[in-house]
Amino acid sequence: MNPLRLVALLCTAVCLNAAAHRFHAGITDISYNARTGSTEIVHTYMAHDVESLLTALYQRQFDLSDPDDQAVLRRYVEKQFWLADKDGHHLPLGWVGVTVDTDSVVVYQEAVRTPVTQVETIHDAVLSDFLPDQQNTVNLTANGSLRTFGFTNSRTELAVH
Repeated sequence: MNPLRLVALLCTAVCLNAAAHRFHAGITDISYNARTGSTEIVHTYMAHDVESLLTALYQRQFDLSDPDDQAVLRRYVEKQFWLADKDGHHLPLGWVGVTVDTDSVVVYQEAVRTPVTQVETIHDAVLSDFLPDQQNTVNLTANGSLRTFGFTNSRTELAVH
């Protein structure tokens, strides 16, 4: 293959990839597990966005398969995402773990022995403090019905009821 053609193809691929990532989004699913009696939270974010955030905050590369680097992500998520009850008290969210692939970072949390019906307020500022156009969607399943909430950098907290 002609070297100039190869360079042109590579540049096109890089530009397409950059253009494809103009929208920054996260999705969180909150639901009750009747078997365990716990509320489960699953967050999914674009891997590139999480990597960019951590690199900007700490000026180094992160390997989210490393427990120490996972701890940094954990502290960030726990600061930026929380649930509160009717009295405004934060529900204790335990860290279950994280999985990472080339496209996404999935964070698992749970409120042990806490029914989802205790959730009165959702606060979600994950990545919106770093990416002004970040859109976070939270799907809350309670009593058999699904409700969806949208969060941005100007709307980080919403009442459920």
